[in-house]
Amino acid sequence: MCGISSHNLPLIQASSGCACCSPQGNSAAEPTVAVDTAGAGHRSTQFKVTGMTCGHCVAGVSEKLGRLEDVADVAVDLVPNGVSTVTVYGTANISPEAVRAAVSEAGYKFAGTV
Repeated sequence: MCGISSHNLPLIQASSGCACCSPQGNSAAEPTVAVDTAGAGHRSTQFKVTGMTCGHCVAGVSEKLGRLEDVADVAVDLVPNGVSTVTVYGTANISPEAVRAAVSEAGYKFAGTV
């Protein structure tokens, strides 16, 4: 269980602990970019991230990515102790380097493209 007791996010039990309590490093990978078909005019960028295990981890990554210029929304398909898919929706092309840096700053690792 997550070692951060002050947050109010749902937690997911993880056998190896919570990545928010023991973040991992970063490796280079290019995310895929596709046009959002929801009609909102946003572009979506998807990539894989490892090290997330709970709602607190998702919130940390989402917060860092949400601070990037032109980011409208972030969605995370959490796979505890596995490879999670992170989708960033933006009003313009979002720099893969900025996304990579934000994920790394949050304490997690790119695992490749979707």
